[in-house]
Amino acid sequence: MRQHTRRHALATLAAVATALMATGAPAQASPAGVPGMGDGFYWGVASAGFQSEGHAPDSNWLRYANSHADYDRYGDSVDFYTRYASDIALAKSLGVNVYRISVEWARVQPQPGVWDDAGFAFYDSVIAAIRAAGMRPMLTLDHWVYPGWEADRGGWANPGMVDDWLTNMRKVVDRYASADPLWVTINEPAAYMMNEVRNGGLPVTDIPVMQDRLALAHNSIYDHIHAVQPGAMVTSNVAYIPAVDPAVNGAMLDKIGAKLDFVGIDYYYGMSPEVAAQFTAYAQSALWSLPLQADGIYYTLRHFARLFPGKPLYIIENGMPTENGLPRSDGYTRADDLRDTMYWLQRAKADGMNIIGYNYWSLTDNYEWSSYTPRFGIYTVDVLTDPSLTRRPTDAVDAYRLITRDGGVASTYLPTRAPAACSLVDALDSCADPVTLPR
Repeated sequence: MRQHTRRHALATLAAVATALMATGAPAQASPAGVPGMGDGFYWGVASAGFQSEGHAPDSNWLRYANSHADYDRYGDSVDFYTRYASDIALAKSLGVNVYRISVEWARVQPQPGVWDDAGFAFYDSVIAAIRAAGMRPMLTLDHWVYPGWEADRGGWANPGMVDDWLTNMRKVVDRYASADPLWVTINEPAAYMMNEVRNGGLPVTDIPVMQDRLALAHNSIYDHIHAVQPGAMVTSNVAYIPAVDPAVNGAMLDKIGAKLDFVGIDYYYGMSPEVAAQFTAYAQSALWSLPLQADGIYYTLRHFARLFPGKPLYIIENGMPTENGLPRSDGYTRADDLRDTMYWLQRAKADGMNIIGYNYWSLTDNYEWSSYTPRFGIYTVDVLTDPSLTRRPTDAVDAYRLITRDGGVASTYLPTRAPAACSLVDALDSCADPVTLPR
């Protein structure tokens, strides 16, 4: 019923948007050029522990991967666990100054009350290498993975989950606060809940319970981080869902919004009337078939700038999926998508939005929560057929190096694709007040 309702809501939005287009909605004036992002901007790459590390200890997600016959076998993913030094070197060569990882609860606390010195030693080495390379760590505390013993207790349906979670996370924070990281408490809470239900880790009726517990966990660890790291910057990143985001993320943001030092945003896909009208087909498509609209990131930033006036905004994740590294059927290249996205980030900043950072997802391809087929990496890795796990550069490597060197694309750059005539990324507002390119 929920999907049926959402499909019809999007179809209604599409009809209204089409009417707006017919009446000739006003368009924003387009500047002749856009300045760069300036000094102090965070240029980053992102990854996640379970998705990239391999050598995985028992966890909810290792169990999900092993128990679903239709999921790719996890193996050792791209083996960041033993190749972290060379991957960090690749990130350094891009010119970025932020490297996002997650500290996996299952690796550092394999049993209740039992801490693994080797697990912590691994993260000690990774964080030291990030800092030695001149980058600031961005540490995610929970990227959807918890220990197998916690799964045995019921996961987020367990009334004691928040206390267990905080016991681990406080220990992690106490150990790494001196490295002055940026913090992400919980990765994409709405998607976290969806995946727990999808994989059988949570009854659908317990979604409100999990949301309340995630909010309590975030708010509690936020206070602890600030107690041990004065001046810390803490967020919980939300996966922006075009057209319907307030219904998806609004309740969680209401619960944690007062304890966000910056708004972490993940933006991947766009939405326009023709897409909304065919929503059912798109919803059943593979990730590499979903529509990309670089200009949608402008509307996404504008949405959060209005929701949280003056608060810093950071794109925690953004990137392009391909099918096994093959060219996309729409002809969009990774480099062009990256440059087009930069243009719209620079437009947003020039229009007064307080954007402080951007992370490319991801440095390398990895385990995309059941499959190695979707490839997001700026370096591609063929996990299933290449035992050497060679990191091969995509065309976005050189593009990102120039962007980080110059602080953005050239002021005279124009995107390879015009903005959607009527984008629904920020509901109808992006149709009533659209952006244009210079003529």
